[in-house]
Parts: sequence; C-alpha cells; structure tokens
Amino acid sequence: MLTGSNNSGGISMDALIMAAAQSLEAGDPISALNRVALRNDAHALALRGIAMAQLGDLARARELLQAAARTFANDEVVERARCIVAEAEIALVSRDLGWSARALDEAREALEAYGDQRNAAHARYLEARLLLLTGRLDDAESLLATLDPDHLPPASRAARELVVAGIAMRRRHAQPARRAFARAEAVAHQIRIPALTMEVASAAHTLDAPVAHLITEGGECPLLLEELEALETSSTLVVDACRHVVRDVHHEISLATRPVLFALARSLSEAWPGDVRRDTLISRAFKTQYADDTHRARLRVEIGRLRAELRGLAEITSTHQGFVLVPQQAATVATLVPPIEDRHNGVLALLADGEAWSSSALAMALGVSQRTVQRSLDTLHAADKVTAHGQGRARRWAILPVPGFPTTLLLPVPYSD
Repeated sequence: MLTGSNNSGGISMDALIMAAAQSLEAGDPISALNRVALRNDAHALALRGIAMAQLGDLARARELLQAAARTFANDEVVERARCIVAEAEIALVSRDLGWSARALDEAREALEAYGDQRNAAHARYLEARLLLLTGRLDDAESLLATLDPDHLPPASRAARELVVAGIAMRRRHAQPARRAFARAEAVAHQIRIPALTMEVASAAHTLDAPVAHLITEGGECPLLLEELEALETSSTLVVDACRHVVRDVHHEISLATRPVLFALARSLSEAWPGDVRRDTLISRAFKTQYADDTHRARLRVEIGRLRAELRGLAEITSTHQGFVLVPQQAATVATLVPPIEDRHNGVLALLADGEAWSSSALAMALGVSQRTVQRSLDTLHAADKVTAHGQGRARRWAILPVPGFPTTLLLPVPYSD
C-alpha cells in the first residue's frame, strides 16, 4: 500500500506539505489532495502522485511522480530517490514487471547513503515482493532477512508480513503463514487504514479455501493447506498433478518435463490399488482413441522409462489387462489435483490475485516466452475465462470470477505450454 512516507522528509517542506504527507500515511488521499491539488511544486507533485495511486488511478500517479522527479533540483537526491521508489511500487501494483529493478536498487543505495533508512527499507521490501511474484522464494526470503521491520512505516510492516505469508504458502507451510497473517492483521488494526485492513483480511482468507483435491480409493475430497502439509509428511505415495512430481516422505521425482510419463503415473495412481487397461493408458498418455501395435510398443517403452524414474518409490507390475502401481515404502497411494484443472493453470493462477496483468509481465513471472503466454490468453479469452482491456502495450488481462480457484501457491513448476 502506497503511503506518504516516500516524500515526507526535507527541511524545505511547508506545513501543507507535511499535513498532506501525514494524511497519505494514514490512508486518507482525499484530505491530502485538498491540501496540494492546486500546487505544482516538486513536493506537491510527488504527494499528488501518491494520492492518485491510493485512489487507484495508477497511470496518472506515475505521470505525477515522474514530473516530480524531474522537478526536484539535482542536489535533492533523497527526494528524487523517494519518487523512484514510489514509482516502482506503482509499477509493481499494476503488474508492470518491466520497470528497472536497477533504478530501484540505485534509489535504495542513495537513501541509505543519506540516512533515510525508512524509505531504503521500503525499497528492499518492494524488491522482496517482486522476487515472490516471480517465484524466487529463496531470494525473497534472504532479502527479507536483511530488512529491519522497525525501519518500515506501519503500513509497509503489515505488507511485509503478507510477503512472509506468501513465501510460506508457496512452500506449503500453513502455520508460519497463519502467524504472518496474524502479525499483519495486528498492525493493520493498530493503524486503522481501511484499505490495508481489507487487503490483509482478503489475503488471510486464502488459508481457509481449498488449495487442492485429493483422489484416493475412497473417493475425492478438497484439502486445506494444513491438510496438504500433513499429507506430505504421511506414509502416502503422492502423484502431484499440481507440480507434476511423484513423492513420498523420503523421495521426490519431478516429471514436469516428461508429460507422457506423468500422464501414465497419474492414471496408475488414480486407479490404485487396481490396475489400468493398456488401451486406457494409451488414450490418456498419447491422446489417441485408436490403439495399434505401434502404440502398444510405445507404451511398453514408456512404462519401462517410468519404472526407471520411480525406482525406489514404486514398482509398475504388468497384469493380464494392463499395469498396476505398487508402492515400495508407502502404505497408500493418492493423487493430488488442482481444484479446477486447466492446461493454462499457470496463467490463471497469477491472474487470480485480482490484478490486471500485461502479457509480458505474465511471461516474466512464469519464466516462459510472451508468445506462449499470449496463446494461453487467447484460448482463455475464447472460453470466457479472462477478459482484456486496452490496446497495444497498454493491454491488460484479468480473470473473470471463478469460485474456488486455486491460489498461486500451487503454480506448476516449471510452467509448460
């Protein structure tokens, strides 16, 4: 959440500027605008920009902050750095991931050099948010470890805890996520900014929504994050269709780049403890309804490859009709699937945060080409699952409401076309 802290210092600021900055930090952009709306000096432009960002007009906010940065004198290094930090936050909120991380890093270094630890810490927090958004969890966690929360303004302390919770959720650690959400709620309640309170409550609600479905011999049931975490430490062989891995408590085998092998493993796990007919395996793995001798020969080859991949986890035994999965150490077998299955789940999961994304930002976050993402968006748009607005480089995509859609903690890794 943008506050006035990025522009609240400096001996040249008058009483109106100070009052406007305090209003912004309290989450009251209307009061701030009432004080500086008619002014075009550098400090007023910066505060007007932050006010417009809080009101949701991100394009105008960016224009004002860029104008402010140009208006500040060359020796007003701190003020210009604060504008860069605020602009970076707007870019992050608007899912414009093409903004210069180097510019943000240089602004942070300038703030640290001039003793503005509060805004320097806020810049580090923004870097951590970007790392989380692009799936670099270890880097995000390392950066947060260097960040002193006492240097952050209150609203940013709450937002920092949301990043901590996001990292924990992506790693499927429920209790650390709940503790982080509780800390964020405590800060939000203390500073009484309605928009922040709603943001924290909405994010915390994801812990009470199903994150996956479990298929076992007893049927299918939804799982909360705590239940998913418990499953991963149980004596169960799990074929995970969310991340395309096969694992038990001791081993994990990724089949993310072997779609045929994973399709076979999933078919066998869903049928466990029974077997699967050869023609069924051919249909599901090779996407054909007409099996001939060539397909049956290929099935034998692929089953042999799957046996080699799962060595130590499970055996695949032939039966009169087909094949059966036999776990070697686990007591049972289960299949984990997303609440809603779609071959474009990677795109949908990112759009599920409710923000409007550009195709280039989606490609950056998923680590694939923009053309791959654009094909997915075109398919989803034709199926009325996403909507688009704007033209050209300003075109943005958003998800249409889908009850119970999985959150980004179950993003496939890696994402494949």
